[in-house]
Amino acid sequence: MKKEKTQPDTGRNLGGVAFLPLLVFLVLYIGAGLAFTLLGFPKPFSFLPRHVALLAGTLVALYLWRKGPIDEKLKVYCSGMGDSGVMMIVLIYLLAGGFQGAAAAIGGKTSVVNFSLQFIPPSFLIPGVFLMCCFISTAIGTSMGTIAAMAPVAIGVAQGAGLNLAAVCAAVICGSYFGDNLSMISDTTIAAAEGCGSKMKDKFRMNFSIALPAALVSLVLYYLVSGQVNGAIQVGDYNFLQIVPYIFVLVLALMGVNVALVLFGGILMTGVIGVSQGTVDIFTWAKGLGSGMEDMFSISIVAILVSGIIALVRYYGGVEWMVAQITRRIHGRKGAEYGIGLLSGLLSAAMVNNTIAIIVTCPIARVVGGKYNIAPKRLASLVDIFACSFLCIMPHDGGMLIVTQLAGTSPLDVMKYCYYIFALLIATCITIQFGTHENK
Repeated sequence: MKKEKTQPDTGRNLGGVAFLPLLVFLVLYIGAGLAFTLLGFPKPFSFLPRHVALLAGTLVALYLWRKGPIDEKLKVYCSGMGDSGVMMIVLIYLLAGGFQGAAAAIGGKTSVVNFSLQFIPPSFLIPGVFLMCCFISTAIGTSMGTIAAMAPVAIGVAQGAGLNLAAVCAAVICGSYFGDNLSMISDTTIAAAEGCGSKMKDKFRMNFSIALPAALVSLVLYYLVSGQVNGAIQVGDYNFLQIVPYIFVLVLALMGVNVALVLFGGILMTGVIGVSQGTVDIFTWAKGLGSGMEDMFSISIVAILVSGIIALVRYYGGVEWMVAQITRRIHGRKGAEYGIGLLSGLLSAAMVNNTIAIIVTCPIARVVGGKYNIAPKRLASLVDIFACSFLCIMPHDGGMLIVTQLAGTSPLDVMKYCYYIFALLIATCITIQFGTHENK
């Protein structure tokens, strides 16, 4: 009886083939978008919706390992779709969209844009957004929470100022992942430090010495992008009370309050202010709220479908195969550090979850690090940096989905302005190549 039970497990160990469904999705979605871009069509990534490309990937996933019972595969798929973490992300999507719609309905979007333009020169708006996201994400320890709180404000201001929306989206994402990678209360930092046996303060110092130069370079580049504002910007009037919900959301997020509760509170506050001022009635406010939530339906479906596919990738042994392939090719200290980083990054991108990728990578990193005398703080830093960096620029990551949906732009447009992530990876590779960081 025991042999009969273990037989299916070895039979469904598909190795690298397990990632075929994700490749199908990426090739269809990005391929179609690139094709229509080259043909000169407006909104090229809208011709093949993400959820349709994911549906094709789902069909491929279900047909892999044909000997397996379809009922069992569907159960694994649906379990992945209904994961509590995924449902929390979906809730945040809906609340972020609802807050944006409700705030816009009462005039808050216009007021926050005019208020910002009144005091901040256009040339400093994008660097300012990046810095603010760095500060908030480091304080609250979550990239998704920072993106959900900042994206509606930053994108609204950018639209009012006529700035480069893709660059603003990139500044929000990069600043949010800056803190996710550094904050001592971030789940990725905790997982990396604990998993690699490092003290939190040591890991922070190691990371900060790499992240600071990358952030300074990014600030200069975002300033140069901000400077490309065509014509004079018309600044209108603002109503400070209509800005209060945005301040409420940012302050409470900064204090570490659960972002879902913060957004709930922000939504209710827009209703109270709008009705009391007479700018909307209860039904107009409700329509704005509903419209904002509807704008998030598509990316909510994308998050759910991606999670289902990832569950099947694990089920088919794809994660174990990737770990084995990378660790097999490690030779010497440099190779060990590159291998550990690549493993963490690829797992993060494949599973769309940097914390899980870190948890999977850390035990391997400790073994490899012990063999090549790599300090725990260095291991924790590498694992965390690569996991956050690879995930940040993925077109199917939650942060990328939410900003592109709000701004109406494409992931590829945003990706080319992710200066901080590219600078961070380059700085990290320099430290690996030249051994500039102590391994004591």
